[in-house]
Amino acid sequence: MSLTDPRFVALSHWLNQYFADQVTASLICGDASFRRYFRIEHLGKHYIVADSPIDLVPIAPFVAMAKAYQTAGLLVPQVLATCNEQGFVLQTDVGEQQLLSVLNQHNVTDYYQQALNLLPTIASVTHTELGPLTDYNAEFVQRELMIFVDWLVNTHIDYTLTDNEQQMIANTFEALTQSAMSQPKVGMHRDYHSRNLLLNENALAVIDFQDAVLGPITYDAVSLLRDCYVRWPAKQVDELMQYHFQLIKSHQLIDDTVDFATYQQWFDLMGIQRHIKAAGIFARLYHRDGKPGYLADIPLTLQYIVDIGSQYPKIAEFSTWVNNVIVPRLSQCSAINLENQVEHNA
Repeated sequence: MSLTDPRFVALSHWLNQYFADQVTASLICGDASFRRYFRIEHLGKHYIVADSPIDLVPIAPFVAMAKAYQTAGLLVPQVLATCNEQGFVLQTDVGEQQLLSVLNQHNVTDYYQQALNLLPTIASVTHTELGPLTDYNAEFVQRELMIFVDWLVNTHIDYTLTDNEQQMIANTFEALTQSAMSQPKVGMHRDYHSRNLLLNENALAVIDFQDAVLGPITYDAVSLLRDCYVRWPAKQVDELMQYHFQLIKSHQLIDDTVDFATYQQWFDLMGIQRHIKAAGIFARLYHRDGKPGYLADIPLTLQYIVDIGSQYPKIAEFSTWVNNVIVPRLSQCSAINLENQVEHNA
């Protein structure tokens, strides 16, 4: 960061006023939105400050969710100060090591059980000081699914859909939406995965929760277990799925009449919905926001769709189409982009 960055200059001035001392903010990362995060050290203590352009990323939802999650007993950043005019949020530092960085096949079950154990508490948070959480309704689900068509299919691989393909996609999206809407609704983090869980001594801290909504019971669990950034063996995922099923039954978050087969279908189709959306978002991050790093994560999201979707008749045609049409076109685009990059660097 430099003095030519007006937001960084304003952030530094605000921090110096708050601490009544000269402090230095070091960039940690920019996330998948327009936010940036900085770490600060002052008098031996570490802090995190978020820089959220207020016209693009309002800070009120984060502040309200942080308070609600903390009240519920979750380990989350505590908001210490805000600058509502600029969109700065100073908060406690709950850790710098992402769970993803330590996971392996030997410890993933233990860590993921810890993470799953937090979900009933997350599920209990359905209101904040701003009011009820936004309803993750059918229109919301359909809007997310269309990101795939608009940004991955139309924009990224430049593919023109036939009338039959458009109808097939519409039928698939409707089936996924109906499955999502058939589930019990609970408080939902909406981006619950190993990059948004931080190691904090013997506990897991939860971050990036500002987009929480009221939504399907399986969403956060499948987000964790079928992570867009890492894939675990099916046997481990199946065992953890069973663990979550028993967990939410014991907390009476699903009716006793719901059997595991029903839960698994909810879980699988919810995962497909999320991976369709994520593939579109990763393409959008590249084309709209100039963030190419997420392109490398698209193949895994598509592979989930191919592998899991083939098991369900209402999704199988879409799954086959993704495998036979979208995956090859994506590979061609990736090869062309690589060639152009090599030529540019030459």
